[in-house]
Amino acid sequence: MSEASVRERAGGPGSGGPDSAPIGARRMGFWYDLFAVGHRAVILLPRDMAAILPALIVPIFFYAVTIGALQDVAGFANIGLDYKAFQLPLALVMTVTGISRAHALVLDVQGGYFDRLLLTPVNRWALLLGMFVADTIVLLFLSLPVLAMGLALGVRFATGIAGIITFVAIVTVWGLAYTGFPYAIALRTGNPTAVNNSFLLFFPLVFLTPAWMPRDALTGWLAAIAAWNPVTYIIEGLRTLVIGWDGVALGKTLAAVGGIGAVSQYLAFSALKRRTTP
Repeated sequence: MSEASVRERAGGPGSGGPDSAPIGARRMGFWYDLFAVGHRAVILLPRDMAAILPALIVPIFFYAVTIGALQDVAGFANIGLDYKAFQLPLALVMTVTGISRAHALVLDVQGGYFDRLLLTPVNRWALLLGMFVADTIVLLFLSLPVLAMGLALGVRFATGIAGIITFVAIVTVWGLAYTGFPYAIALRTGNPTAVNNSFLLFFPLVFLTPAWMPRDALTGWLAAIAAWNPVTYIIEGLRTLVIGWDGVALGKTLAAVGGIGAVSQYLAFSALKRRTTP
């Protein structure tokens, strides 16, 4: 039997059969890659509950303590809004800010899994966007109990169900907008400690706002900084949803969310490009 016949029967290279083409990974498309990365991030969520639950407990604790400590004092400030409703936007903003799968991503980078993914033809954008799928689920999981607590304490939305849905949507989009910062740190440094401390970036932003008193009650340098702080307009826009629809305030809220989101996501995807470029 000739050598060519042996190759043909074996289906090996040079046989001309269907198995003669070299075996290798093939591109499946952006949406398939997005689903694959997102699915993995979602199914790993139960393993990270120890990291997720503190993000829910701490804001609820501060919400309860703040109301108990300052509600009577706020009554003298004539804030024009029940203090439980006044503080609810701040509680939700603090709940979702800095919550992301960045800590899981940095472990993938450290463990080499991320580098192995780069050996495949997976869409590079999907590596980050797939994480946002799990982030969205986590943000809703965290924000809804805090909102439910506010409603249980007597907070009522003059804008009704539509206002509540808009409220949760803005909070969720804000949480996704801010995730760019921890993702950028994760991809740039590959350091879990740096990622865990990324929430500290938000503290100056939230404390330099009318978080506990209306902006009219602020004075001096704090009033000046609060006027330029984009988080001020996020919190104030969310507060208006309790009172009634205010297109101007909501427009400022969306502009603030979009502005911070543009900066953070640019940093994140720039870091992704740098890490995935040979």
